Amino acid sequence: MSLRLGDIAPDFTAQSTEGEINFHEYLGDSWGILFSHPADFTPVCTTELGRTAQLKEEFAKRNTKVLVVSVDGLNDHIKWRSDIDETQNTTVDFPILADPDKKIAALYDMIHPNASSTATVRSLFVIDPDKIIRLMIIYPASTGRNFYEVLRVLDALQVSTECAVATPADWKLGEDVIVPPAVSTEDARKRFPKGVTEVKPYLRFTPQPNL
Repeated sequence: MSLRLGDIAPDFTAQSTEGEINFHEYLGDSWGILFSHPADFTPVCTTELGRTAQLKEEFAKRNTKVLVVSVDGLNDHIKWRSDIDETQNTTVDFPILADPDKKIAALYDMIHPNASSTATVRSLFVIDPDKIIRLMIIYPASTGRNFYEVLRVLDALQVSTECAVATPADWKLGEDVIVPPAVSTEDARKRFPKGVTEVKPYLRFTPQPNL
């Protein structure tokens, strides 16, 4: 059965470049990002893992742990990691999970037979500290992910969770957020002391509350 938003992220134990990992235990009280790549020693994946490593501090600021999964084996991961470090001028120190038996790929529905019967597509899951799946993004093998967008939606999820608000199109950290329709304007003005701007009765903005 396919996973859906709001589902509990399936737990698993796997070998990785950082040792054996139990997924839920590893995440602890952090947010998590689990994403797949089709194969080791491939060009697009090399740039993606390099970019992830370069953004290490950005993920840390957001209390987020990143893990990558591939159906290749651990020895290949270790060899490939050196290539990534060299070619992308970085240090990959997050876990690359080995999944040669495709158990994790099956748990997270990462293999789409009409795209490839053996390689995973570029699936990405954002998981909150309660281990609930909050976001899913799927790219084809030929297209590298936009990790600035990953950070943007992670910010949006964290702000909406903490402040009980929504975020508009193209929202970035620090910009005004949306008052949910279920909250009356009267209650919103009490809840959000920075002010509420009513464009329409159903479209109301307030400065980001947690800044």
